[in-house]
Amino acid sequence: VFRSLSGIVGVNSICWRYDPILLTGRYTAEYHLRAFAQMAETLEGATDTVVISFIDLYPKVRRNFPEAREVPAADRLALGRAIVEIAASHGMSVKTCAEGTELSAVGADCSGCALIADYERAIGRRLDAPRAVPGRSGCACHLSADIGAYDTCLHLCRYCYANTNAELVMENMRKHDPLSPFLTGNSEPGDVIHEADQKSWIDNQLRLNI
Repeated sequence: VFRSLSGIVGVNSICWRYDPILLTGRYTAEYHLRAFAQMAETLEGATDTVVISFIDLYPKVRRNFPEAREVPAADRLALGRAIVEIAASHGMSVKTCAEGTELSAVGADCSGCALIADYERAIGRRLDAPRAVPGRSGCACHLSADIGAYDTCLHLCRYCYANTNAELVMENMRKHDPLSPFLTGNSEPGDVIHEADQKSWIDNQLRLNI
């Protein structure tokens, strides 16, 4: 599916993510490097960018995955260095997501994983975008926005911060109506529907390249 989509939108318009990276008895550093290498080989030629990040122990993650631990700095650097090397061997650069600048020392791009320059490269057009609005701590992406809704994913990944608990997810899934425009349920009395502003940022100003 990824390779098919790349064939439609172009290599510059699609990237993949390998995250969150966590270390357990099963998911060792060696496991991650084997898995990453396999995925990178499979996607070679279909993209030139991969985004990585390490597990974040948000309150929901601590509750659903109490045995999870932060990845130590030495392991982050070792994994980051190896991942950058593997990615490069398959024609890809590595960007980090909300990881600060730590991995810049091993060759990763820590400037942000969804910058205006990335959007411009993806569509082949210059953009006149509004000033970026700071997102969550450590995020440098330009005007990023979540889609979907919390407590609705049935995958129930223990490292995910989007679900509070399995019971609430099941309760929301029971409200799902395939004929409704909402992810769960329908509109209720008193609800207010807000129309999103869909203004184009494409800059049509002609310029001389001198």
